[in-house]
Amino acid sequence: MSVIKVVKDKCIGCTVCVKSCPYGAITMDDKLAVIELSQCTLCGACVKVCPVEAIELKVERKAIPGMEDYQGVWVYAEQKDGKIQSVVYELLGAGQRLAKAREAELSAVLMGKDVEKLASELFMRGADKVYIVEDDTLEHYVDEPYARILTRMVLEYKPEIVLTGATSLGRALIPRTATELGTGLTADCTGLEIDSESGHLLQTRPAFGGNIMATIRCENYRPQMATVRHKVMTEAEVDESCTTGEIVKVAITADDLASRTKVLEVIQEATQAVNIVEADIIVAGGRGLKTPENFNMLHELADVLGAAIGASRAAVDAGWVDYAHQVGQTGKTIKPKVYFAVGISGAIQHLVGMSSADVIIAINKDASAPIFNVANYGLVGDLFEILPLLTKQFRKMLNK
Repeated sequence: MSVIKVVKDKCIGCTVCVKSCPYGAITMDDKLAVIELSQCTLCGACVKVCPVEAIELKVERKAIPGMEDYQGVWVYAEQKDGKIQSVVYELLGAGQRLAKAREAELSAVLMGKDVEKLASELFMRGADKVYIVEDDTLEHYVDEPYARILTRMVLEYKPEIVLTGATSLGRALIPRTATELGTGLTADCTGLEIDSESGHLLQTRPAFGGNIMATIRCENYRPQMATVRHKVMTEAEVDESCTTGEIVKVAITADDLASRTKVLEVIQEATQAVNIVEADIIVAGGRGLKTPENFNMLHELADVLGAAIGASRAAVDAGWVDYAHQVGQTGKTIKPKVYFAVGISGAIQHLVGMSSADVIIAINKDASAPIFNVANYGLVGDLFEILPLLTKQFRKMLNK
């Protein structure tokens, strides 16, 4: 049982705790702090700042029985139309590190129709074992059967860690599974490590609008579950000599496949959606471009370089460019070889999405703009003069 309370005889009414509470759970009543328990998350921020130790917090957490039975690292191997999604290879790269630190096995879970042929790709990327769940009904993702089957598999095989990509599918599947299992889930992780002392998974993610990076642990429940942002982990290397490994075929029943919904038809979009996540070169623009028409300057440079177009949230919110181009915490996380930041100041929410680029080139008239703190190359000046010159020079160099 967890309890937090204010010791009235100690409280001096300084309001420091009110200002420190990130959830607005503390108010003042007759110069005494009052905690609204329905809003309190027991984070302990108020306890740390109280100058007279007037707030007491007691947290009791009991580990689930049989925690020691949970072993191994699982990666959910998302596939679409018979193709493994690239985020899976990043998860396998992270999974190798975690499995090595835990001296455990790295496994992949592959679900769908006729998917066993894809197992060799997972073995080449470092998986020791692949769990196969095949059925014609599983050709297209549907929440209930996928979550039900994965939940049953976790209960049966007891992995210690379960990872999936923070894709639309992963964000639908894993919360359902975690809820059924009664365990914790950390969403949109950008870092994963093993605590050398406790062995717990340290899950790092942006919090409070990207203003802080929180490291979260699930100490008393298993499995430890996380969705991981695309393009923040390094892909597992390919070893073409390792095309085979242990395959476990998981039997399923009609009850496993029961669902209140079903896919009637899949309609391919007439135009391919912008996929800046996979681009090697991205030319991105922000508020400094001043008008949507000026994005044409970015398109000219992008055409010469064979690049994709990116944008800051400010440019997207202004309606200058579609959301599919947005880079940042509320947009896409990217890891291109080259990233041009044109007229982008570099708010932390944007930096979260693009700071993993191999080379960052910033163009901004403000020499103190935060974007220059992460840029490899910075051009301080008028982008309306610099950008045409860059485009002209690249066209000349590339004979375009």
